[in-house]
Amino acid sequence: MNQTIQLLLLFLISSSVVQAGEPKASRFQLHNLFQPKMVLQRDKPVVVWGWGETGARVTVALAGESAETTVGGDGSWKVTLPAMPANATAQILTVSSGEHSERLDEVLIGDVWVIGGQSNMQHPLSNVEGGQLEIASANFPGVRLLTVPPVIDDRVKENFARRVEGEKEDGDWKVCSPRTVPPFSAIGYVFGRRLHMAAQVPIGLIDVSRWGTTVEAWTPREMLEGMQNQAVRDQLKEWDEKIANFDPEKDLEARIARYKLHRPDGTNPPTEPDPGPQVNQNHPGNCYNSFISPLAGFPVKGAIYHQGFNNARADAAELYPEVFSGMITAWRAAFRDPGMPFGIISLCTDGSPQTLENYCESMMNFGIQVREAQYKTFLEFHEAGDANVGFASSFDLRHAWYHPQKKIPAGERIARWALATQYGFEGSIHWKPPMVTRMEVVDGTIRLHLDKEVTTEERGEAIVGFAVSGADKKFQPAMAEHLVTGEDGKGKPQHDRRVLVLSSPYVAEPVHYRYAWGRNPMGNLRASGNPQRHIPFATQRSDDWAYWEVPHLELAADQRSSRQALEEIRGVLRFIDLERRIKDAERLLETESARYEQLKKDHE
Repeated sequence: MNQTIQLLLLFLISSSVVQAGEPKASRFQLHNLFQPKMVLQRDKPVVVWGWGETGARVTVALAGESAETTVGGDGSWKVTLPAMPANATAQILTVSSGEHSERLDEVLIGDVWVIGGQSNMQHPLSNVEGGQLEIASANFPGVRLLTVPPVIDDRVKENFARRVEGEKEDGDWKVCSPRTVPPFSAIGYVFGRRLHMAAQVPIGLIDVSRWGTTVEAWTPREMLEGMQNQAVRDQLKEWDEKIANFDPEKDLEARIARYKLHRPDGTNPPTEPDPGPQVNQNHPGNCYNSFISPLAGFPVKGAIYHQGFNNARADAAELYPEVFSGMITAWRAAFRDPGMPFGIISLCTDGSPQTLENYCESMMNFGIQVREAQYKTFLEFHEAGDANVGFASSFDLRHAWYHPQKKIPAGERIARWALATQYGFEGSIHWKPPMVTRMEVVDGTIRLHLDKEVTTEERGEAIVGFAVSGADKKFQPAMAEHLVTGEDGKGKPQHDRRVLVLSSPYVAEPVHYRYAWGRNPMGNLRASGNPQRHIPFATQRSDDWAYWEVPHLELAADQRSSRQALEEIRGVLRFIDLERRIKDAERLLETESARYEQLKKDHE
């Protein structure tokens, strides 16, 4: 999207947060962000707002500073106090208007981080590997937790609910303790406690993550409508058609029929029509309206985001890159900070592990395109000079399902980015993945030049996870080795560990490579050296071929995402795997036969 148009849209989106939403209260009311035990953002003007009777005077006081304002004609008011440094000593924030007065105790001043994404970010600390140890040691009075309850629909909201019936978590700020932390986001907590331990400043964590959501839902509808991307337009059209075709009465009849089918003796069948697709959490813009808009204008330090499962579909490669980039820009606009730090955790694993037996077949998974798009989004911001967007891979934190419980190391990784770039630890903490600076084809191999030395998870093991392809688009697992540059005085080879040489006996003229190209991929390449060995080489590729561009298969455009077409694509890839395994067996048999014949000669 043209940058000028994008900025104009963001201005309109930002303005709409003030103009739309629930009716203003005639009685005095603080925004629900402002509670006892909260954290206010340090080093930025302190903004406090709410609603009241038009013309009423409002006074806000904190840490020796105070300011007044008058409730406007629209029933809203806002007071801004000077920026304040971090302060771990409990402060009292008072807000008064006429006979109404509120006293907010135990307020700290530090850094506030927004925790966003879907279920793998929402996943509670109580249900992850190592979670019980974290819970037992979670005595951090300087860390405060807030989970925004879900009230999701298509309305732009100015506030969030403190209580939602049926939800375990309320919208109250809590002091971090073994009692309060178990239901909180595991990644969010681990991230926050690391920042607090290292920086020694209060940390406020606001969790807005929501299971089963798409990137479009977290992006303003107005921004999506300004995109020329065909996949985005198709999504908007599909949702508009769902809304137009929704019949509440017919939907209720169908739900009752399904209920009777599964519970013929049930006594509590559905009685109310479903609210319909308009309020579905994945209706484009609905999560932005319901979780981000209520926080708009609240000064924060930054955000971290972990999402992607629900975008693992046929349009992932086309839709995700532009929408995700726009989403980051929109969140920055909502929090009135165009350079707001934003940390990306890439999509985690799912499904059976990729092996040499199912290598190519495992390449047919739309989640890989999501993971690739997340890394490419980081690269685009990084290469544009934006030092405040970070990235951490999570595909190597492996489990064979879509909720891998290895959340603690994921939180630690994104905390490394924040500590290195936002808290002055850039000299001692490493976070940035090894990056390709140049690719060249030399003598039937591909050479990847990197910005830092790389190695494997375990010393001495072979590098796995790379594939190469010729112009025929037939990928094969590749041997990956460091470039040999010569020999030392003892005749041992010397290597350039910043250059990888990729080759395959089945690809005579390689033109492209892929790495960790599976939903639960092979891949063990890391940054070299003990301080960086935890940092994986990210999922990536050099080609831009679509998932349906495989050898020996021609698919009509309107059939490429059908179930039959996807199975045909997997069948082709399965055949490539089988063909290679047969050739591998023949090569092995030939080699062993030659050895056997030589042994016979040696013993004659």
